[in-house]
Amino acid sequence: MKVGIIGLPNVGKSTIFNALTASDIPANNYPFCTIEPNVGIVPVPDYRLNEINQYIKSDNVIPTVIEFVDIAGLVKGASQGEGLGNKFLSHISNVDAIIHVVRGFDNEDITHVEGSIDPLRDIQIIETELLLKDLERLNKRLLKVKKISKSGDKLAIKEVELLDKAIKKLNDGELLNDFYGTETENQIIKSWFLLTSKPIIYLCNIDEDNLQQGVESSYFQSLKTYASQNNIDCIQLCGNIEMEISKIDNDQDKQEFLDIYNLDEPGLNKLISRAYSKLGLITFFTAGVQEVRAWTVKKNALAPEAAGLIHSDFERGFIKADIYNISDLQKFQTEQALKENGKIRQEGKEYIVQDGDIIFFKFNV
Repeated sequence: MKVGIIGLPNVGKSTIFNALTASDIPANNYPFCTIEPNVGIVPVPDYRLNEINQYIKSDNVIPTVIEFVDIAGLVKGASQGEGLGNKFLSHISNVDAIIHVVRGFDNEDITHVEGSIDPLRDIQIIETELLLKDLERLNKRLLKVKKISKSGDKLAIKEVELLDKAIKKLNDGELLNDFYGTETENQIIKSWFLLTSKPIIYLCNIDEDNLQQGVESSYFQSLKTYASQNNIDCIQLCGNIEMEISKIDNDQDKQEFLDIYNLDEPGLNKLISRAYSKLGLITFFTAGVQEVRAWTVKKNALAPEAAGLIHSDFERGFIKADIYNISDLQKFQTEQALKENGKIRQEGKEYIVQDGDIIFFKFNV
């Protein structure tokens, strides 16, 4: 699963990406310092891994990961090709969710392409470009499908109806991230590869003073109100501070730095968790002496599908799964004690994997 980081130039996208990935790509004060998207694999913070390992005592603890993509700054007119817009918009097509970074700090040394700080205006600029690109794509699709529907093709007729509804919403200035239907309709919608249908998180990049004082800036307050009205997640963090935190290796030094800014954890941890949730993902674990490991699976995935993440043979030859949860492990402390107290249950092919399951798969090929 990929999460794209988008926004206007010079709002802090690359700084946040650098902090996420502990990398050092350019974060310069000029538009398009990121031309090709930078990609980073980021561990998903999960305290449960260490809790499990307190009892399993493996030397190898492996978190699950999520992929972040730093996409170059879009500008007004991107849908018409401005600022290499078509290329950058195609990069957005390839991600599963979007983190939309807006600037929420004043700094005369860092230019803003629009000449002033206004998060809501910036959001509208970007979302208008995404919307226009989707309109262009859907209108082309409508012309093609209308011809097919004239033959009486039921699926084409259904798609024309959906296209008409989607185009109306876009013409009304609405995103399509809540545009759902039946299972068949959702498959049609998915085939359009829309930019405005992707899950979104707004990220307000604030300054150090707001963070240290523990107050919400007027920029973030206006963004939060807008996000709430549109049922979109919203988070604030300071990119520069997150960058500093990412450079501290010692846990004690890191905690002391967090305390200075009254933070219980890095803001990026919350961002990663939000992105993970937005993608509809959950985590299950495998635990043994060789390794304790977290795995990512979509919500409502069946046990064989989860087994297939480990190896295709596990899915192909799936027999059953032995499953227990962390709270029982904390209480009984060993797998032997879990068995003796009937806390390890056996589940078959129709079992829906739950977040936090610790699973031992049994298979035969």
